[in-house]
Amino acid sequence: MTREIMVLGAGMVGVSVAWHLARRGHDVTLVDRREPGRETSFGNAGLIQREAVRPYPFPRDLATLARVLPNRAVDIRYRPGGMLRAAGPLLQYWRNSAPSRYRRLIPEYAALIGLSLDTHAPMIEAAGAESLVRRDGWLEVYRHAGKLEARLEDAEENDARFGVHYRRLEPDELAAMEPNLSPGLAGAVQWQDSWSVADPGGLVQAYARAFEAEGGRVLCGEVNDVTRDSEGWRVEVDGQDRHAADVVLAMGPWSRAWLERLGLTVPLFVKRGYHMHYGSAGEARLNHWVMDAEVGYLLAPMRAGIRLTTGAELERLEAPPHHQQLAAAEARAKELFPLGERLESTPWKGARPCMPDMKPVIGPAPGQRGLWCAFGHGHHGFTLGPATGHLLSQMMDGEATEIEMAPYRFDRFY
Repeated sequence: MTREIMVLGAGMVGVSVAWHLARRGHDVTLVDRREPGRETSFGNAGLIQREAVRPYPFPRDLATLARVLPNRAVDIRYRPGGMLRAAGPLLQYWRNSAPSRYRRLIPEYAALIGLSLDTHAPMIEAAGAESLVRRDGWLEVYRHAGKLEARLEDAEENDARFGVHYRRLEPDELAAMEPNLSPGLAGAVQWQDSWSVADPGGLVQAYARAFEAEGGRVLCGEVNDVTRDSEGWRVEVDGQDRHAADVVLAMGPWSRAWLERLGLTVPLFVKRGYHMHYGSAGEARLNHWVMDAEVGYLLAPMRAGIRLTTGAELERLEAPPHHQQLAAAEARAKELFPLGERLESTPWKGARPCMPDMKPVIGPAPGQRGLWCAFGHGHHGFTLGPATGHLLSQMMDGEATEIEMAPYRFDRFY
């Protein structure tokens, strides 16, 4: 039966949910204060990470904590105010990262990741977006042989358990693929299954156009209020009331505040990140997406230039930007590859919506009939958006889901 549905949030997750629902014949309106793909989905590394079967745990080993504590690392930085505001969720995150708990979480996370390519593929085709996507994997480079060997052990286990294909690159093989990287590297892991995207925001916009081609509507406006009414839900957008039988909350890091207005508490916290685009110095060329694994940044040859993305910053969502982390990443990146000049005057800043058990929230909101959740994807919203849309649309239509959804439901926190 056709229902009128409003999807709030037009990032990769929200657009994917809207596309799936429209394909099923529902009357769907996608709402965001900005055009699709302009928030967190715009600024990510542009990877559809089929290899990412293990979520990012909170560091618990003394060596990592000692390295991070001075707050000068590239992969993670923190601000006391941000840590204090998220103290409860961060403590849960730390507990869930204990080896015994973390081992139990991996298969649940891997089940979602396993759907990523199969759910992106039909959306790429429907959107006519093949020109944005490469299917030759990406490179994780290492400076020290011991770190590379440890990573290869993980890769071998991931291949055996979850079908993650990889290739070990010796230094000469890496140099042949990326001749402009600095010499002396120990080698790399090539993740062969994962796809890369030359314009992440552009891919989300292409998906949004495919949604409109299915009869969906995109409404650009500020959501002022969300309340239940006799017909289902009333959503006030730019002062105008709109009604729907169902509402999907896919507002990323802003989802927590909207749920609190409805009397629901969710332990969501944010990891912020930055990027900048660069030219290449001289005739240097970067051929693949390259992560400097021991330092914690990624270089991506995108349409807008070579994108340098930082690791995570634990800070309040709306706090002013702090550009020291990007500056530190830039300095280390120039040791690895001859970056040219910055191509923008101001770095981009975004925020990843994270959950303390490292899994997104997908499914109905407890005690709020007709309100559905699709947020909390952490580092992998770009990868998992289409899988989330596929699974949530099955749930909303009362169908059996591709995988067991209990690990991702909101009520796991109650």
